[in-house]
Amino acid sequence: MYIMKHSYWSLLAVSCIIALMAGCKGKTRVNTWTGLDTIPLSPCPTFEEDSAMSHIVRQCGFGPRITGTKEADSCAMWIMRMFGSYGCVVKEQKAIVTTWEGKQLTCRNIIASHNPGAKDRVIVCAHWDTRPWADNDPDKGNHHTPIAGANDGASGVAVMLEIARNLSRTPLKNYGIDFICFDAEDMGLPQWAEDAEPKENGQDTWCLGSRAWAEQAASEAYSARYGILLDMVGGRGTSFSRESMSMQYALPIVDMLWNLAIQIGYGDYFKLREGGALIDDHINVNTIAGIPCIDVVPYCTDGPSSFGPTWHTVDDTVENIDPAVLKAVGQSVLQMIYNDDK
Repeated sequence: MYIMKHSYWSLLAVSCIIALMAGCKGKTRVNTWTGLDTIPLSPCPTFEEDSAMSHIVRQCGFGPRITGTKEADSCAMWIMRMFGSYGCVVKEQKAIVTTWEGKQLTCRNIIASHNPGAKDRVIVCAHWDTRPWADNDPDKGNHHTPIAGANDGASGVAVMLEIARNLSRTPLKNYGIDFICFDAEDMGLPQWAEDAEPKENGQDTWCLGSRAWAEQAASEAYSARYGILLDMVGGRGTSFSRESMSMQYALPIVDMLWNLAIQIGYGDYFKLREGGALIDDHINVNTIAGIPCIDVVPYCTDGPSSFGPTWHTVDDTVENIDPAVLKAVGQSVLQMIYNDDK
């Protein structure tokens, strides 16, 4: 099957693929959870959306953060400094990746660890690179123009930085967080090149940094209880459905985050509905690293794209970010983090 990142598949087709890959004869897991449980809430810091917003502005100030460019290198150094200023132990993982047109690039994954001495760990992750082409822009004249990536790239990193800032003030006692910024997520096959014949029809041209990270994690027997991927978590009008691949691999984690989000007042953003299934960085975390990981990602039921009107367009700018969406996501993830620290 031709699989392209950020293209939703039918759930039936996805279920068949997973069943074949796993060699299973039984039914795959479906979304049957419709109720809410009352969960005792642990004390939790306040996520400051203005702080997260400032981190988006700063990232966009470097220009497009395309893998391998000087703008990306400058932004990477800033991200590492920021995590370090919040008390994280920061390291960089470099890997050679091959793009859809066969070009080799050095990608830079950034790993920032809170409470690094704790063996029990959780992953919070996002990609930090930006799309080299606005290939979904309604104006074909923009299809070879790099995007600013305020939502698609900067928003997930900004939420992680604000969470790290809170953790620096109120550290966890019983487990650690590994913040992972994946590079080369958005280098995949452009829409204007879909008639070409790249390796495996383009399905492996996306999420290159997370694949490199997951392969190394597997080789080193790295483990974490679960992961949360944040992708495009700041766009105006955004809401989040329960992404199907997340439910296939990590249904209890989906249930917990959605339950907590609704319980603390963000049910308008975290919808009790099933979204589609997509190729994103969480797939590599699940299938290669073997860590159950969910994807918090938009699912729009109207408009030109399931990911909102600015997806892969020149309009993915700071002006189209809603601080209230950042707040909903960041506060919900923070609540889950502190609820786990028991």
